[in-house]
Amino acid sequence: MAPRFAPRRALGRTGFVATAIGQGDLADRSVPFDRCVAVLRRALDAGVNVVDTAPMYEDGYSEEIVGAALRGRREGVFLVDKIDHLEEPVAPQLDESLRRLGLPAVDLLALHSCSTPEAWEKASAPGGALAQVGEEVRRGRARFRGISSHHPEVLLRALESGLCDVVMFPLGPFVVRPYLTEVLPRAKALGVGTICFKTFGAGKLLGDTEGYGRPLSARPRGKLSSGGTDAAAPSLPRLDVATCVRYTLTCDPDVALLGLSFENEQDAAWAAAEAFRPMSAVEMNDARRDAWEAVKDKGEAWWNPPRG
Repeated sequence: MAPRFAPRRALGRTGFVATAIGQGDLADRSVPFDRCVAVLRRALDAGVNVVDTAPMYEDGYSEEIVGAALRGRREGVFLVDKIDHLEEPVAPQLDESLRRLGLPAVDLLALHSCSTPEAWEKASAPGGALAQVGEEVRRGRARFRGISSHHPEVLLRALESGLCDVVMFPLGPFVVRPYLTEVLPRAKALGVGTICFKTFGAGKLLGDTEGYGRPLSARPRGKLSSGGTDAAAPSLPRLDVATCVRYTLTCDPDVALLGLSFENEQDAAWAAAEAFRPMSAVEMNDARRDAWEAVKDKGEAWWNPPRG
């Protein structure tokens, strides 16, 4: 059966032509290993050619899943892995990642959550984490270097430094505006690849959760027709998958990285991507307004930097 998705755009200056959507973190120790591997292979069968992982995702479980899924089908897949501990030596961390993956190299090695100006200054200094990633590129254990960040100012500094081939950052109906209005256009102007996440706001936009399936610590109770209340009833506003996917694809990053852990989640997101048509300015504003309503009372949005 022909793949559902075909590569459509060069990922910055890497020369890799990527699909509009990528497969994000896939790791849940409550789900059998083989099931997780099968879900990722299902994405590859659909033509998705960007896969993301990191050591911290379930303590290496994600890397093990990715390595198993890519066995025998590594060619043509852009593999993103990360360095979690920015002030510790990079080489030993990459040693362990490659061991879990069972691979000799990754495509993009990114600094994970480099999200304060202070962290960026240390990481980008001579001999810092980014220079060490550059050494791994020279050694052939990675092809490109970059950062994942939850801070627009850090991303802008990274772009101006010329040290990053790809930047990874939040982009969806609920993110602060500079990601869209400043970071994304500057990256495009400089030829730096963009891989974006938080389309679903860590799940907050789709359901009653504080993020990644965690239950609300203080859940508003829903009203019953009898006039009473039901503490278990879904009671908070939410968006649908199609709106979230359509919003992010309208923003037009090189790749929208979607966290899709089960077949039904894949099907819903893929259907939205296949039916994509750009939103109008009015529709974009409506989606942002609804998203701000949907995240109320659902805990911190840690991907938006503190204000003031």
